[in-house]
Amino acid sequence: MPVATASAASPSIKVTLPSDVQSLHAMVLERDLLIEKLKLQIARMKRARFGASSEKLDTQIVQLELIVEDLESTLSAHATDATTQTSPSDDAATDSASSKAAAAAPATPARRALPEHLLRERVVYEPQHHGLAGTVCGCKHCGADGEHLTALGTDESEILEYVPGRFKVLVQVRPKYLCNGCKTISQADAQHRPLARSYASAGLLAHVLTSKYADHLPLYRQSEIYAREGVELSRSTLADWVGGASKLLDPLVQSLANYVKGATKLHADDTPVPVLQPGRGTTKTGRLWTYVRDDCNAPNTPNAPTAPKEGQCPEPAAVWFAYSPDRKGEHPVGHLKGFKGILQADGYAGFERLYQRCDEHGSPEIVEAACWAHVRRKFFDLHALQASPVALEALNHIGALYKVESSVRGKPPVERRRIRQLRTQPLMHELKAWFEQTLSRVSKKSELAVSIRYALTRWVALTRFIDDGRVEIDNNAAERALRCVALGRKNFLFAGSDAGGERAAAIYSLIGTAKLSGLDPEAYLRYVITHISEHRISKVAELLPWNVAAKLPRLTQHTTEASALAA
Repeated sequence: MPVATASAASPSIKVTLPSDVQSLHAMVLERDLLIEKLKLQIARMKRARFGASSEKLDTQIVQLELIVEDLESTLSAHATDATTQTSPSDDAATDSASSKAAAAAPATPARRALPEHLLRERVVYEPQHHGLAGTVCGCKHCGADGEHLTALGTDESEILEYVPGRFKVLVQVRPKYLCNGCKTISQADAQHRPLARSYASAGLLAHVLTSKYADHLPLYRQSEIYAREGVELSRSTLADWVGGASKLLDPLVQSLANYVKGATKLHADDTPVPVLQPGRGTTKTGRLWTYVRDDCNAPNTPNAPTAPKEGQCPEPAAVWFAYSPDRKGEHPVGHLKGFKGILQADGYAGFERLYQRCDEHGSPEIVEAACWAHVRRKFFDLHALQASPVALEALNHIGALYKVESSVRGKPPVERRRIRQLRTQPLMHELKAWFEQTLSRVSKKSELAVSIRYALTRWVALTRFIDDGRVEIDNNAAERALRCVALGRKNFLFAGSDAGGERAAAIYSLIGTAKLSGLDPEAYLRYVITHISEHRISKVAELLPWNVAAKLPRLTQHTTEASALAA
């Protein structure tokens, strides 16, 4: 193994480095985590010394809390992945989702006992015998009934559970029995835990994830909230859980991504997100991309075996988020590799490479459909700033297009196309003529001219929706999906590292899709975390929101949200 020798000031100290890249990566993560924790301690001591009035120190502490939080989650996910990769498997084709994603959390110091004041709920697991008569209580080995068993004691373990509004402790009791027939000891198997060597229940993990990614509460704030309830959960413990749970959910997120990219029409958009750079104390701009599959406004004949029941969209709506450290065009190209169909997006130049991709016959694999909301927004801003009568006239023209759209929403694509060709197409001819006439009268350098040219240069893509009933008039489906990111930015910096951005994208995908299915995201995550270990990789799609919707509570405000999503 390579040996690194310390500096001349301490020649007797030698550090032996592992030879494999994965272990080296873990060492670097641990080093970065230690550095950021020390910085955080120094910042807190400075604040204590110089008083609470320093806003600069307060901001620095918040940033360091976020960096440490993300590094701890990344280290936990890395340890989980390493353990998974080293675990043996006899049949790769029958690996369960948990054997691919769930594994032991990193070793931690002995934890405290759960608080005594919490309600205890005892759950007894008797040994079961699987015989011809079904599953009955009795000797696991010879099948003798309970009358032939002698109690020897119990093994008990405690799980910290969270039900909406309060904590409780589940005491899992497994009695031991001696069989008087075959003289063997029978005891129920230990209950599966979502994260090995962790006392967190599926409900608690779901609550932590929902609080962080749906309610935008960083882990250090959650830790403070739980402490007020008498439950001491450190930020590092919560970070371990977030990292482990994210790794557990990876197969489901990948299945969701495959479903989204299997559409024939997608909405795409991106938004900047501030990301801290561990070790540098600076912030960079990452990007969060969203891809939405949503045909609820143009329902077609169901053609999938998992299509929802009557009253729902024939093809379930879903959203997939992806994170990248910058906005290079190579990222959407990579995200949509293999996708063929219509892409509805804004005028970002990075999408151009997608529209240039052709099949073996020379036909474009991806067809561009532009967004009238972006066009409208430019004239709206002009009118708001300058009270421009010309901008107002443009808004009136565009408003007429949306009035037609309100009448075709929810109709089949064929009917939408017929009505648009009858009513919208004449309006478009009139609007284009007005644009061209107005452009000849205004200054070429004016903002009004820029807005008109934006529309005219994209005219073919802007009129795509007239002849294709599947296409929407705008890209609002993608913009709605990004609202959760905007809310998160208001509450705290988006992520403490690139790995934190990738984790956020994954959980945003599950939460956003659960909401599109009208489900309470916390209830959905609780169900998934509870059952994902029971599903093989090939069947993990059975846990996608629309496939389990009948078993879960709906959002109480679903009617309001559903109408907003369809707008």
